[in-house]
Amino acid sequence: MSLNSPSIVGTVIAVQANFYQVRLDPAVSIDGKNAPLADSPILLCTRRTRLKKIGQQVMVGDRVVVDEPDWTDRRGAISEVFPRQTELNRPPVANADRILLVFALAEPDLDPASLTRFLVKAESTGLEVSLCLNKCDLVTPQELEQWRDRLSGWGYEPMFISVRSGLGVQEAAANFQNKVSVEKVASQPLSDKIDSSLLPSEDKPLLANSVYPLHPLNPVQSPLPNLLQGHIQGKITIICGPSGVGKSSLINQLIPALNLRVNAVSGKLGRGRHTTRHVELFELPGGGLLADTPGFNQPALECDPSELAEYFPEARQRLALGSCQFSDCSHRSEPNCVVRGDWERYEYYLQFLEEAIVRQQQEQNSSSAEASLKQQTKSDGTQQYEPKLQTKKYRRSSRRLQHQSLQDRCQDDLEEV
Repeated sequence: MSLNSPSIVGTVIAVQANFYQVRLDPAVSIDGKNAPLADSPILLCTRRTRLKKIGQQVMVGDRVVVDEPDWTDRRGAISEVFPRQTELNRPPVANADRILLVFALAEPDLDPASLTRFLVKAESTGLEVSLCLNKCDLVTPQELEQWRDRLSGWGYEPMFISVRSGLGVQEAAANFQNKVSVEKVASQPLSDKIDSSLLPSEDKPLLANSVYPLHPLNPVQSPLPNLLQGHIQGKITIICGPSGVGKSSLINQLIPALNLRVNAVSGKLGRGRHTTRHVELFELPGGGLLADTPGFNQPALECDPSELAEYFPEARQRLALGSCQFSDCSHRSEPNCVVRGDWERYEYYLQFLEEAIVRQQQEQNSSSAEASLKQQTKSDGTQQYEPKLQTKKYRRSSRRLQHQSLQDRCQDDLEEV
């Protein structure tokens, strides 16, 4: 499709207020000249009123048609949204392939309950899930091995990395395409692997509320991009996790040209500060798109109680080997349950199940209340709910209906005679 045609196709890479940044497909041309991927133009677009009337939402990751492009001001209008392969509400991203869940081993400390909540939320999306644990240089090798064994029992094989030093663990580095020698790099003092300009000094103390850009450390030799390349190349990947775990710093390593701002972890609260305010897609050098999302500490679990067990790999493994006595088993106190047992995260499962049951009951009560009430606007502009009258119970029937009913009665009387 040519850019000189009335409509062109692209991908929404950012949404702010009522404006959408759309990166056009690379296989297009401007005035007869092909535009390579790196130079694919970005148009600032609005949404057609027709889409607004039919309630068509435009999300990051959507494939859209742009009409009437203005190449001088780089503007256009979205006239059509293609059907989505996948759709997430939080974060609002369409057509995603994988979730890259990033947590920190220290600063802030890794909390198993919080990690489980994020993992269950990620599993509920139906997308592929990869777990990445940052700041491995801040814990001992024994702690690393303990977490590796523990998460393996959960059903996950995490990637241990250190964004600041640009290193992964030795086992992962053995498969790097550039054959970087981790043993050689690991033998160097950590201070030699970090840019000295980033370290605090007497003239430049590290303040708790300061924002320091984290530049990539030797990006040519850094094994991090190679470590993650097989997981995110050629796909739309959503990177998410709590605040302060190094998501923006990791993106700076993967895409050095971005240089996103990062924040120091709060010394008083021991938690990260929000630096990402909205969802945005970034192009990866090796192909693919990476969605940076705002960090949050407690994602809401909005799954059905009957589906919760499927989001725990340990429970899935037990259900694959056998079946419960009851088809609607909640895996709590039912007899002959194959899921209930002494696996580590079973207590978290019970806790999340109670939350899901309470949420389901609240939604049912809310829907029943809305069905029996109607909202009225008073003369002063305030709104209040009033009981609904039964449908057509007090409505006067039309004269035509009365006349037809009278004719039917007369006809019945004549037939009886």
